[in-house]
Amino acid sequence: MDYNFREIEQKWQACWKENKTYKVEIDENKPKYYVLDMFPYPSGAGLHVGHPLGYIASDIYARYKRLKGFNVLHPMGYDAYGLPAEQYAIQTGQHPAVTTEQNIKRYREQLDKIGFSFDWEREVRTCDPEFYTWTQWAFCLMFHSYYCYDAKQARPINEIIECFEIQGNKNLNIAQTEELHFTADEWKSWDERKQQETLMNYRIAYLADMSVNWCPALGTVLANDEVSEGVSVRGGHPVEQRKMKQWSLRVSAYAQRLLDGLDTIDWTDSLKETQRNWIGRSEGAELNFKISNINSQLTVFTTRADTIYGVTFMVLAPESEYVPLIVTPEQKAEVDAYIESVKRRTERERIADRKVTGVFSGSYAINPVNGAEIPIWISDYVLAGYGTGAIMAVPAHDSRDYAFARYFDLPVIPLIEDADVSEKSFDAKDGIMTNSGFLNGLTVKEAIEKAKEYIEENGLGKVKVNYRLRDAIFSRQRYWGEPFPIYYKDGMPYTVAPEDLPIELPEVDKFLPTETGEPPLGRAKDWSYDAK
Repeated sequence: MDYNFREIEQKWQACWKENKTYKVEIDENKPKYYVLDMFPYPSGAGLHVGHPLGYIASDIYARYKRLKGFNVLHPMGYDAYGLPAEQYAIQTGQHPAVTTEQNIKRYREQLDKIGFSFDWEREVRTCDPEFYTWTQWAFCLMFHSYYCYDAKQARPINEIIECFEIQGNKNLNIAQTEELHFTADEWKSWDERKQQETLMNYRIAYLADMSVNWCPALGTVLANDEVSEGVSVRGGHPVEQRKMKQWSLRVSAYAQRLLDGLDTIDWTDSLKETQRNWIGRSEGAELNFKISNINSQLTVFTTRADTIYGVTFMVLAPESEYVPLIVTPEQKAEVDAYIESVKRRTERERIADRKVTGVFSGSYAINPVNGAEIPIWISDYVLAGYGTGAIMAVPAHDSRDYAFARYFDLPVIPLIEDADVSEKSFDAKDGIMTNSGFLNGLTVKEAIEKAKEYIEENGLGKVKVNYRLRDAIFSRQRYWGEPFPIYYKDGMPYTVAPEDLPIELPEVDKFLPTETGEPPLGRAKDWSYDAK
């Protein structure tokens, strides 16, 4: 007797659908279990093999837990906003909502044929206003919150406004973009715009200038994985690094809390270690280097303050705000050409590429411990988003600094007794210090602590903990994306009233950026908010 799988599958899938077999009700008598899959983006091509590869495994586990007596919530949905739908709309003139609906219908047919045990009554679509009213609500909460390191949690922004009115921002242990200092009298003397600008320095959802992958042809910011070799993966359009105002989430404020939380969850040691490396906690010091030809200074973060005597050059990220301040007239043309050449490389590409490139700025910094003049270079192996976007280069004890020094014929000063740096850097963090002034004769471990003490005692900088984890850029310039629940007054952002959510997308005549370079939303004829 043949196994007629088509007939059997159709019969039982119809039975499951008619009887709502996988609908989940609240049942306090059963233990709860949540099985969540990554929601697919509904492209016109339909499911690819990677979708069922993951969904089948989780579905097996969901069925297993049901048989073990658990009340299993196993939902499915669609991450339905995105650039491909908008690009298709540009090419065909169809509204992204139309093609997205068609694609979702195709996905649903395919998912049903496989016979997954999803509770479809809990389906989520990120482009549905009934869904994103809650993400807009959450955004408003984050806008009106700051992160308190003492409480280890987000707190209402009104709390620090009250503190500002009483004591300014003195002695507040809170997350901030840059370190500000102001008194209560100064705060109260500022107008509303100045106060709002200051609060942006503390908000969890905040607006700031960020270096992003900008694609003029697509009129949008692209993620690193949407860019390859200087062009967009979709369409092959040129992409450049550009500073733009972006909405961001202050994820970095949670770095230590995320690290601490790894000790409380049941993950494998290897996965935890991956997460620790991603968060990237570094204990070190911020050092200030005066610039010899202008009245300014460079601040760098280093985990190895003990290597200060081995600094033979400094390096700035091409995007660093210091670059236009320090470049001399003689070097300007060469620097401009170099910066233009690296604009089309993503940070990921810059990290992976070991090729040495750079240009001399024409300026020098002063070593704060011995007064030596140090040339300031610009190179794309330094990233603006980590630390201060500037490094003190110690080529004897760092492989990338060593490669740079050898390529440009810069000095290499070994700081460890008997360290051989004739062919490569000496990266071991042990040994006895030499060529290091007051640190001579100490072990590396002793020298690190001694150097940090010296820096603070002599006002050369401060001891600091840094993290590799960065704030999440949350902006989206394109049309087919969730609108921010924000309106502007006097150039400053304010959230819409909760009762006015959701803010829905307006109608536009076409989905291209405007002729003046604004995103497609700039084509909306009547899309304004009347604040009450």
